[in-house]
Amino acid sequence: MIYKSYLLEESLNPISKNNFILFYGENLGLKNDFKNKIKSNSKDAEIVNLLQDDIIKNEESFFSKFFNYSLFDKEKVFIINNINDKILPVVEKIAERKDEQKIYLFSGILDKKSKIRNYLEKSPLAGVVPCYADNAININKIIKNKLKNFKNLTTQNINIIVESCNLDRIKLYNELDKITLYFVNKDIQTDKLRSLLNDQENDDFNFLKNEALSGNKLMTNKLISSTSLEKEKNFMYLSLISQRLLKLNEIYYLKDNTNLESAINNLKPAVFWKDKPIFLNQAKKWNIKKIKITLSKVYNLELTMKSNSVVNTNMLIKGLLLDLCIIANS
Repeated sequence: MIYKSYLLEESLNPISKNNFILFYGENLGLKNDFKNKIKSNSKDAEIVNLLQDDIIKNEESFFSKFFNYSLFDKEKVFIINNINDKILPVVEKIAERKDEQKIYLFSGILDKKSKIRNYLEKSPLAGVVPCYADNAININKIIKNKLKNFKNLTTQNINIIVESCNLDRIKLYNELDKITLYFVNKDIQTDKLRSLLNDQENDDFNFLKNEALSGNKLMTNKLISSTSLEKEKNFMYLSLISQRLLKLNEIYYLKDNTNLESAINNLKPAVFWKDKPIFLNQAKKWNIKKIKITLSKVYNLELTMKSNSVVNTNMLIKGLLLDLCIIANS
């Protein structure tokens, strides 16, 4: 059976009766949302994340893990990523056994000739959920829901956010994360919102910030001398640094039972795929102790800037960036 994705965004109950659920399409952000809903609805179960290629390489190991369980075992929920038609023989073998365990399959775009798509669309055991690209209506709805407690969420401000994310749900979540961290008083100001979300203006600083957090001394020194910092944006710069440090801190709490790459994949909101190598490189340089020390530095610097109107704030920001580079390499 084919399900509308917008109906399942409210609740996954309609697919609760299905053993196999296929999510396919180009909307990576929407598929990530569904993964998070699955995990949230399965808190008492063991979530087993697998890649199709790993299953195909060792089918016996997978079937052993899937079929061999007792009533005393913890319920398992299987999430299989990056699937295509190669997974069909595995799905058929499970369907023959009529096992009641749930398998969630995630794929990119599958055309109408796809064997796995056709098989699951016709199967009484399965549900299929196309995840098409978002439109302005979807994006507007997400913005209003995430920022419902903020003042001045006007049509103009909503349009600024919509334009900045270019109807990309993953980028939208990153932008919303910036907004919630920057407007701590929950009062959105249009001019500051434009500045915050203007990628062209912020790219230079973000590049500098990333090089400093990665411990790249040569590039950090070069960029500090060549990057123009605007005085009125200094508190935003501190917010962007704090935001990244908090994300790195979150990675370390998530990696207790997994590796760094998996921890980054489990971050909420999801990390934009182009930024994952940067996150991974920085996560290897930082630990909870260094993050705690540096967040304290950022907080104290912000107090200094707010309490002393004559201090050269640009020099303080550049000094902080040099400190980030030193601490990353310590």
